[in-house]
Parts: sequence; C-alpha cells; structure tokens
Amino acid sequence: MNWPFKFGFKRNQEDQESQKNGVMLVTYAEPKHVISEQYRTVRTNIEFASAALDKCQVVMFTSSTMSEGKSTVSANVAVTWAQAGKKVLLIDADLRRPTVHATFRKLNLDGVTTILTGKTKPSEVVEETFVDNLSIISSGPIPPNPSELLNSKRMGDLLNWARENFDIIVLDAPPVLAVSDVQVLVPRTDGVVIVSNLGKTLKGDLQRTVEVLKLAKAHILGSVERVRSRHGDRGYGYGYGYGYQSNV
Repeated sequence: MNWPFKFGFKRNQEDQESQKNGVMLVTYAEPKHVISEQYRTVRTNIEFASAALDKCQVVMFTSSTMSEGKSTVSANVAVTWAQAGKKVLLIDADLRRPTVHATFRKLNLDGVTTILTGKTKPSEVVEETFVDNLSIISSGPIPPNPSELLNSKRMGDLLNWARENFDIIVLDAPPVLAVSDVQVLVPRTDGVVIVSNLGKTLKGDLQRTVEVLKLAKAHILGSVERVRSRHGDRGYGYGYGYGYQSNV
C-alpha cells in the first residue's frame, strides 16, 4: 500500500526540480553523447512520420501525466532541429507548470500569457537563446484561466505569427489527462508527439491519452519512451514508436 505514496512523491520531486532549475540540455552540453544521438533519431523519425502531412511546422509535445519528461524531450528535440540549421521557436504552452524559462535562464516576466491578454506582442517577448537558431517564448506569469487563454483567438494569432517567422515551432504542452489545455491546442498544431516513461507511465493512462487526442482529431506522429537506467539522468535512453503499443 505504500508504493503509490512513494511513487507520487518521487514524481512531484522531479517536477519541482525541473520547474526550479529547468531540464538538462544534453544535446547542447554534449552533442556527441549517445543520448544526443538518440534525440537526433527522434527528430528524424518525427520528420519521417510527418512526411504524409501537407505540412508539419507546429509540433506539440505532451504526456499522459506530470513528470514523464515531455519538457526534457521537447527542449532537446528543439535543440537538434536548431543544430540542423532550422530556425526554431520553442513555446512554453504549459501555463500551469512552466520550465522553458528556467532551462534557458530567463526571467519569465513576459511571455505567452502577456501576449494572450493583449499586454505584449510576440515580437516583443520572443528571446534568443545560447543555442544558435533557437528562440523561445516563455510562459509568462501563471494565469488563473489557462484553458480559456489557450483557446483564444490571440493564441491562433501567435501561432500564425510564429509560422511566418520560423521554420519549426515546438510546443511544450501540459499533460493530456491532467487538464483540457491540450485539446484546445490540437486544432492549431500539425502533429503531436506523446512522451512516456518506462516503469512510470501506466498503460491505461497512455491508452486514454491516445483516445483523447484522437477525439480531438490530432495527428499523432508517434511516442517517445524514456528508459531510465540505474545511473540516473545521464542514463536516460529514448526510443521512438508509433502508437501506445509500440516500443523501440
């Protein structure tokens, strides 16, 4: 009976750490590391999976629940696209538990929420990063009504502006089963990638996540599975699959 308690505590601890200090950008710090190569494989597989679509410029990364690694994966895949010469914009669309500002050492005074409330324009808050070709828009101050803001016309205008100014737009979105934010974002994205964590993500949760995304008519490009070794964060491995039943 004590297992769920320990499990939940560990997930919350990891989530709080990423909110405070950001996620590890192994693709930037150690581009020749085996994990960096796995991220590049994920990027390539996303491109293959989206080949049948008319366009795949806005890619959303999400997960079933918290602390499954979607912020780590989205940020590192964004870096690999930038390293490949693409002009990339990473948008923190997780207006409840943002991490992008901490990862890239920004203050988060302005961002998505100030754009969506009409206080600022995208061009005024977009920030370059220490990664060449990679810019970010952080979440901005946490609002009381994230779903309503993300479902607003201004969110569509923000993404239209991004499409005109960048090659690839990466959305770090909230978990699907926790809130309704992802469903309102789906119509404005070209493809969705689901991040899961081997040994943590429940199969039932993953199945429900796929069902919710399909009901929202999302183009699911595949899933990224994080496999943690006994060596800690630097031992994470990443596989890429299609649908919730596939593992690589």
